[in-house]
Amino acid sequence: MIDILLVNSNSSLQIYQNLNKISQLEPPIWASLIAKNLSLKGYRVNILDAEADRLTIKEIGIKINEINPKLVCFVVYGQQPSASTQNMTGVSLCLKELNYSHKTLLIGPHPSALPKQTMEDEFCDFVCQGEGPYTIDGLLQSDMNNISHLKKIPGLWYRDKDEICSNPPASLIPQGSLEKVLPGMSWDLLDMKKYRTANWHSMTNNNESQPYAALYTSLGCPYKCTFCCINAPFGKHTFRYWNPEFMITEFDKIANMGIRNVKIADEMFVLNKKHFLKICELIIERGYDFNIWAYSRIDTVKEEYLETLKRAGVNWLALGIESGNKKVRLEVTKGRFTEVDINDIVKKIQEHDIGVVGNFIFGLPNDTLETMQETYDLAKELKCEWTSMYSAMAYPGSALHSQFDKKDLPKTYTGYSQHSFDCKPIPTKNLTSEQILEFRDNSFYSIYTDKEYRKFLESKFGRDSIVELDKVLSIKLKRKILGDKLD
Repeated sequence: MIDILLVNSNSSLQIYQNLNKISQLEPPIWASLIAKNLSLKGYRVNILDAEADRLTIKEIGIKINEINPKLVCFVVYGQQPSASTQNMTGVSLCLKELNYSHKTLLIGPHPSALPKQTMEDEFCDFVCQGEGPYTIDGLLQSDMNNISHLKKIPGLWYRDKDEICSNPPASLIPQGSLEKVLPGMSWDLLDMKKYRTANWHSMTNNNESQPYAALYTSLGCPYKCTFCCINAPFGKHTFRYWNPEFMITEFDKIANMGIRNVKIADEMFVLNKKHFLKICELIIERGYDFNIWAYSRIDTVKEEYLETLKRAGVNWLALGIESGNKKVRLEVTKGRFTEVDINDIVKKIQEHDIGVVGNFIFGLPNDTLETMQETYDLAKELKCEWTSMYSAMAYPGSALHSQFDKKDLPKTYTGYSQHSFDCKPIPTKNLTSEQILEFRDNSFYSIYTDKEYRKFLESKFGRDSIVELDKVLSIKLKRKILGDKLD
C-alpha cells in the first residue's frame, strides 16, 4: 500500500466543452511539488493525472481502488488560479463515486477559500486550508481515525461524528526555505509527452505543442486585484521565490528531457529583477533553446529587461490589461499603471520579438456596455499576438466573491468556467450576466475573424497559425443563459 495518491481529476469536457480536444494540457505542478516533498520524507507517493490520461469518473474510481492508498489527496489546482473552483467539478463526481471508501483530503485554492462549505458539500474526510505540505505531513503521521491526533494538525478541517471541526492554520513556508520544503518537482512521476501547450504558444515552435513543461519560480502575488484568487491558499498577499541557482537545476532537468515549450507559471514572473533576470542569465549561460511564456504586468515590464528575457527564450509575455477604461481598472485595484502608456509598452515588447498575450475582462463591477466597448477597441488597437477575453467571475478566494449576494453567484462549479455550457458571469449594477457573456463571446469571434488581425498573425507566424486559429473558431461554445441547447 502506498501512503498517498495525489489525484488531478478530469473535468475537461464539462468545463471546456469540445475545446477540451485542443486546449492546453498542463502538468499538475502542485501535485508534483508536494510529491517531491513527501517522497524525500520517506513516504510512498504516486500521482494519478486523470486529465492527462482522459479517464472517466468510473475509471478514476477503479484506479484508486487498485492502488488502494492510505490517503487519497485531490489536488484542486489548474492551469490558472481561477481553475480551482471549476476543477471541483470532477473532484465532486469522484468523491461521490468513492463514497468514503478511502480517506480523502482536498487541497487547493477553492478548498482553502471555502473550507467549511467544501466539507458540507462533499463526501470528503478532510480539507486543507493553506499551502499543504505541513498539513499533509501531519496527517500522514497521524492515526486518521483518532480525533485527538487530528486536533493537533495545523490547517486541517475534519469531522468529529456529525460536527465539522477546524484547527489553526499552518504557517507559511518562509522565504529562504522553499528550496528545502518544496525542492523541485517529481518529474519522474509525470509522463511529459502527454502534456501540450496552448496553440498560440506553439506558434513560435513550428506549431509543435508537445512535450510541454510548467513550473513555478515563485509563489503568490503582492498585488490585490479584486477579481483574483491566487492568494487563497496562502491566506494573505504574499510573494516568495526560489533561489535562482536552485531553479536553474529544474530547467536543466527540463532541457535534458528534450522539452522546449515551457510555461513559467508564477502569477508574476517579471517582478523582482534580481530574481527573474538572474534565472534568465543562467539559462543564457547554458545555451538552452527554450520557448518560454510567462506572466507580467504592464507596469513591471521595463525596456531594459527585454533583451535578456528574449535571449533566455521568453518568446511570450502575458499581460493583465483587463480593461480599456481607467476608472474600471482603478476600481478593481488594477490602477497602479493608470499613467503607463499601454500602447507603448506593448509596442516595445513586440519590437524585441516577444509576443504579447493581452488579457481582457468584460463585466467588471463598474463596466457598462460603453466601457466594455472601450476594452474591445483597445484590444483591437493593440493587436497583440494573442488576445484572451474573459467574463468577470467572482471566484471563491477573491475579494469580488464576498461582494456579491449568493443568489448572484453560479450555482455549480462549472458555472465558474469561462468556457462551460452553464458559465455565469457576475451581474453588475449596469449589466446582466447574459449581456456580459454575449459581449465576450461576440468580441472573441469578432477579433479573430477580423481580416487585418488575421493578416497580421499570418505575416508573423505563417499560414499554419491561421489553420490552428480556425480549429478554435470551428468549435462554437454553447451557453445555457443565452438560450442554447446541448445536443
